[in-house]
Amino acid sequence: MSDHKNQSGQEPSVSAAERTMLILETIAGSNRCNLEELSAKCALPKATVYRFLQTLAMLGYVRRDEYDRYSLTLKMFSVGSQGLEQTDLVSAAKSAARQLSEFTGETVHVAKQEGNSAVYILKMESKHTIRMYSRVGKHIPLHCTAMGKLFLAYMPQEERDMRLEQITDETTGQFTRYTPRTLCTQNELRAELEHIRIRGIARDKEEHEEGITCIAAPVFEHGGQITAAVSVSFPLFRFDENRLAEYTGAVKKAAEEISRNCGYTKR
Repeated sequence: MSDHKNQSGQEPSVSAAERTMLILETIAGSNRCNLEELSAKCALPKATVYRFLQTLAMLGYVRRDEYDRYSLTLKMFSVGSQGLEQTDLVSAAKSAARQLSEFTGETVHVAKQEGNSAVYILKMESKHTIRMYSRVGKHIPLHCTAMGKLFLAYMPQEERDMRLEQITDETTGQFTRYTPRTLCTQNELRAELEHIRIRGIARDKEEHEEGITCIAAPVFEHGGQITAAVSVSFPLFRFDENRLAEYTGAVKKAAEEISRNCGYTKR
């Protein structure tokens, strides 16, 4: 669909489905772009593109950020697991996630960021009867989960500042407290994020759920940007602090394997 106008300057008969897919594919290939950029790349009038964007946003397939840039959402992850199972990232992560679960005996998740939360896109169940309850498609907060803190730590500072402001309660000036161990102030969390960037690993020490501790590492795409996170979750009574270095190494190894499968080469 390279030529969108005929010789008289009129738009040819292009179905709504074709235009919808053109816009969605352009957004997907451009990461985030504004209305003018989309109009130019799609060779469609701004009014036409805007009308389609409004519908797609209403249906939950695209979102507009505070800088008027459009990006795709992860709605398909909540539509059904069939489409999810066929995504490249899930395929790239399955083997390493399974090995990590088998090595630790615990539940392993892979997640992507979705706005002010992270969403599970893959889960490998613990072999134990007593284990963490979760499901693919579940959203978790950014400020008090290991994977959420990774996304905050590795995102651009401008976006991090915006996210932290958005999840801060206007009345209390703090984040939502889930347990007595939740970091609830920006100063506390920012200090933790700095340590995460230095270590390349994040931990959740009963900050989201009492009795649950998690270790997570970042997954990078071919361009070197964080694209996902992988974590292992332990019931506290089964977590052996003396094996922390061993667990951490295993999570990092899984993240590195998934990153390689996503085309990332460590520089």
